[in-house]
Amino acid sequence: MSRLFDLENSGQAAQRAELSGERFISLIQDPDSGRAYVFQHPLDETEGAEVPPGTEFWDYPTFDEAQRAYAQLLEEDRQAGEVVEVDSEESIGDSDAGGAEVRDRYSASDEDPLIESDEEKVGGQTDEVTLDR
Repeated sequence: MSRLFDLENSGQAAQRAELSGERFISLIQDPDSGRAYVFQHPLDETEGAEVPPGTEFWDYPTFDEAQRAYAQLLEEDRQAGEVVEVDSEESIGDSDAGGAEVRDRYSASDEDPLIESDEEKVGGQTDEVTLDR
């Protein structure tokens, strides 16, 4: 199951939907083994330390078989009113500790004491020199 979480968190899910109750269902093909999986799990609140209760997966020898099973399960969830969003990227990477969380390029605050304003910069300007040849 940890391999499936890793594949999903690295964006390897061919399809993924969010279900009610902060649950997710994904269609994943393992690039190493070629096997395909339907993976259903709740939100991972342990950041990968434990497999969340209620996590299930179904293993298929071909991607086509897994795709049919995924479509059938998703349709059952849709009829039960449990589909929140199809093609969901919600919470992807939450258990991945690969680096800092990226925010927009303007997320730094003007009040941050570690960020210098233009007035505080010393020696920031130099004269432009042109060389004649």
